[in-house]
Amino acid sequence: MERENLYKMEKFDTLIIGGGAAGLMAAVKAAESGQNVAIAEKNHSLGEKILISGKGRCNFTNAEPDLNAFIAKYGENGKFLYSAFSKLSPHDTVGFFRRIGVESVEERGKRIFPASGGAQKVLDALIMQCKKFNVKIMRSTPVKALKVKNSKIQCVITESDEYSADKYIIATGGKSYPKTGSTGDGYLFAQQAGHTITKLFPALVPVRTKETWVKLASGCNLRNIRINVILDGKKIDERFGEMEFTNFGVSGPIVMDLSSHVPDWLEGDKELQFSLDLKPTLSHEILTERIKRDIQKFWDKRRFFGLVRSLVPSQMMNLILELSDIPEDKPVEYISDEEISELADLLKDIRMNINGLWSFNNAVVTRGGVSLKEIDPATMKSKICDNLYFAGEILDLNGPSGGFNLQICWSTGYVAGSRS
Repeated sequence: MERENLYKMEKFDTLIIGGGAAGLMAAVKAAESGQNVAIAEKNHSLGEKILISGKGRCNFTNAEPDLNAFIAKYGENGKFLYSAFSKLSPHDTVGFFRRIGVESVEERGKRIFPASGGAQKVLDALIMQCKKFNVKIMRSTPVKALKVKNSKIQCVITESDEYSADKYIIATGGKSYPKTGSTGDGYLFAQQAGHTITKLFPALVPVRTKETWVKLASGCNLRNIRINVILDGKKIDERFGEMEFTNFGVSGPIVMDLSSHVPDWLEGDKELQFSLDLKPTLSHEILTERIKRDIQKFWDKRRFFGLVRSLVPSQMMNLILELSDIPEDKPVEYISDEEISELADLLKDIRMNINGLWSFNNAVVTRGGVSLKEIDPATMKSKICDNLYFAGEILDLNGPSGGFNLQICWSTGYVAGSRS
């Protein structure tokens, strides 16, 4: 006798696998429209990645007013989001959260945060909406497999039960920060339903360098600097903003935004370098003159290490002294014009050879996922499996930091949860 005949299988209108940002938004949208909704979440708690987003403050969207500019942040795959954004735009998202009790504030870089309460307030508001509309939340309920027959899901199989639904939404996230539960399970479920998974890479992740001297400035956070990207000797990109040195390379907002492109740049054994300009607002000539004036001001008192101290943050001193050919105790009165020019060169062009990325354990999001060619962008419905939908990071979509990745979750979750 088949297992289904032994008991009455619990059935829902919509069953969502994953209780993160996309899953919760899908649940709220579906339940508000009168559907009988359930969430199967592998963790005991919901929204683990919401709670760590924006260092606990939850930068939940971005106020960039130009939709085309917003979409361009996602690269070539961004056009897939036009339909979803037409139904829940970034502006609509701010309104949605205001409606459920989360006021917002705009900060530097058009980043939108909760006005108070941080990530916890965002998560609590979503859970309260689920409770208000009687969403069944099944915690500590990891889905093991989908039962698929004739291009249609029959049920989901957990460790102890099976659940069926008219509609299934996979919102399990990607592989980034696996300690939060994002261990790539959703890709296996998608493949069971016949879907293609594009190549997966960690994204918004620190970058590794060949140079070990970076550890001399580990923990040093630099603002208002520029990184020029040099590929086989030719500048191909640049970023201005904030970065940080680590024991193994570099990190920080502008580095992590560049990290999504690193796997492509490194293909074919190409030479990839980041050139760090510590003084991007000063030309080489103006910087040279500034150094000369500083030397003249302290002509009879200062040695080279003191000059360096006046030019860079204290945490950068040892690194600059290491990379410079000038002895650290050399009196500044004996530093030649040629050495001053070389110091200016160094401050405007610290070269680092890039040899890879940190792992998924350190990545904010995943690059790659379920192929967008197999999903209807207007509904998030599978083109392969009749009653299957997708939402969130599991899709082959990712953007830079600044609220762009959570916006994918909100908009695709909203669409997936809507009545088809």
